[in-house]
Amino acid sequence: MADTEAAAKTAAAAGAQTHAPPRGGVRLRGVTKTYGSGETALRALDGVDLDIEPGELVVVLGPSGSGKTTLLNVIGGIEPADTGEISVAGTELTGRPPKDLVAFRRERVGFVFQFFNLVPTLTARENIEAMMELTGRGDRSGAPGLLGAVGLSDRMDHFPAQLSGGQQQRVSLARALATDPDLLLADEPTGALDVATGTSVLALLQETNRQGRGVLMVTHNASVAALAHLVVTMRDGRVETVRRNAAPADADTVSW
Repeated sequence: MADTEAAAKTAAAAGAQTHAPPRGGVRLRGVTKTYGSGETALRALDGVDLDIEPGELVVVLGPSGSGKTTLLNVIGGIEPADTGEISVAGTELTGRPPKDLVAFRRERVGFVFQFFNLVPTLTARENIEAMMELTGRGDRSGAPGLLGAVGLSDRMDHFPAQLSGGQQQRVSLARALATDPDLLLADEPTGALDVATGTSVLALLQETNRQGRGVLMVTHNASVAALAHLVVTMRDGRVETVRRNAAPADADTVSW
């Protein structure tokens, strides 16, 4: 518990010194995505319209199969939509070829996954340095500072198997921030964590949002919606509701 609290306080202290303009807005119009064809076709996104302002923290809720992860993948340029208009962080993605989507992901977006996706043969620091090398963005000398910001200065030379689940997720978050993305996309970032550790990770996501970066997370956990500026509910590939929180809660007040 002390370790997770220290991580949140360290990140908060780092963020308090940063006054960046808001980044990472999203605009979708009539977006569709279908997997398969014929009788087995699955309409994962069915005419999605969505507006997210730069610098907003957005939580997308919905049951399994509602289209949440597909929405995340389309916004992040991991896969193209079939139809519709998509603009993310000031970049129009509609009709872009795969090589352009790769460049967009490298320059604009960071990803945090539920199961971390760390390279097991690399230390925490090397996982971050590898991201910088692959994308050509960021300064390798900054890796220790990123790990310090998530409370892992004393774990930077540890391999993933030597870290707890919460520590691995914090390395994943530091890696996502290594290229200074405009928009951070998180797919069930607390799904594999206990409540105390999950709360720490949410605090880190909230703090990076307070530094001006857009954050969009998808989750089954309705309690997390209390943190958001914007709460989006999906069902059957469609946006069912969109609502704003007048006063988003702090991560440490959320329980589930």
